[in-house]
Amino acid sequence: MPTSNQAYDAEALYRELLGQVRAGLDGVPDAAIVGIHSGGAWLAERLAKDLDLTNRLGSIDVSFYRDDYAKKGLHPDVKPTHIRFPVDGATVVLVDDVLQTGRTVRAAINVLFDYGRPACIRLAALADRGGRELPVAADYVGTRATLAPNQSLCLQRDEAGQLSLTIEADSSEHVQDLS
Repeated sequence: MPTSNQAYDAEALYRELLGQVRAGLDGVPDAAIVGIHSGGAWLAERLAKDLDLTNRLGSIDVSFYRDDYAKKGLHPDVKPTHIRFPVDGATVVLVDDVLQTGRTVRAAINVLFDYGRPACIRLAALADRGGRELPVAADYVGTRATLAPNQSLCLQRDEAGQLSLTIEADSSEHVQDLS
């Protein structure tokens, strides 16, 4: 397992996740992919392209739906939610980069239900680092990681679309993503 300031092979983890999602959606009608801004949206874009679901791709920002909004305030990089397909009756794969407490996923589900009632929501995460505060589990996961409480996983994407996943030490300037 990588240690602080080291990286996982995010591209290999993505391929593992893609294989799981592909197998899970085999024969599923009305499948759709929705990514949680920002890392989950990057992953969702790639999944939708690789699964030929670009016409059933969406992205959501959960900033206003988080239960800790009053405590954390508004993130400076709020993005609009884009869901341009009928959610009613769809099997939606909700994609997050790093799953931890489950609070971001809970907020994302609330956003989805503002757009309709899906037949099923399945969760995909590149990494599951544990630490759940809500009963949320990923259906598809690239890796399970055990990190120290003062560490976080950070997904980044370069200009060519290549992913990197690094372990970073939390600092006063770095607000940990509690997905």
